[in-house]
Amino acid sequence: MRAARKGYWVSVYRVIADPERLAAYDELAGPAVRAGGGRLVSRGSRVVAHEAGNTERVILIEFDSFEEAVAAYESEAYQKALVVLSDCVERDFRIVEGIGTD
Repeated sequence: MRAARKGYWVSVYRVIADPERLAAYDELAGPAVRAGGGRLVSRGSRVVAHEAGNTERVILIEFDSFEEAVAAYESEAYQKALVVLSDCVERDFRIVEGIGTD
């Protein structure tokens, strides 16, 4: 049986128009992510960007499975956090599946 592959949220912020609203989002998103099984791996305090890379804000969150990552994003608690975030940032957000060792 194939072991579940980890899931990751990868967020790269291109523009932060309202830092106060971003902080309000963080207050809601943190508990929602933890409730969904997510663990903050990196907040991108040190970034070396290449090609068209961006160093504004980079976030990496790990989940035990890809399905868990998707469910956390779709959760009611995280959706409430997204309402606060809307129109105050421009970001590239992805949910990606990790590679397995099986």
